[in-house]
Amino acid sequence: MVSRGIARKIDALGRVVIPAELRRDLGLAVGDLVEMWGEADHLVLARVQQRCVIDGSTEELREFRGKLVCGDCARQLSGAGG
Repeated sequence: MVSRGIARKIDALGRVVIPAELRRDLGLAVGDLVEMWGEADHLVLARVQQRCVIDGSTEELREFRGKLVCGDCARQLSGAGG
């Protein structure tokens, strides 16, 4: 991990902007889900690997009734009258 020495202020709603060059370097895109936690005096952000809620697959994810499912499960659910 390369430290770039980039500082940002927290706004009144508790938000912090992740600079574009850092997002590019880390491969973060609009819509990516991240989780955060505190370790000692550090705030840690990590990308969440999104998975199918049924079989845990990470391939061909799509939303089905508000949940992420893979293509195989979505086809099975659609065929089951879902």
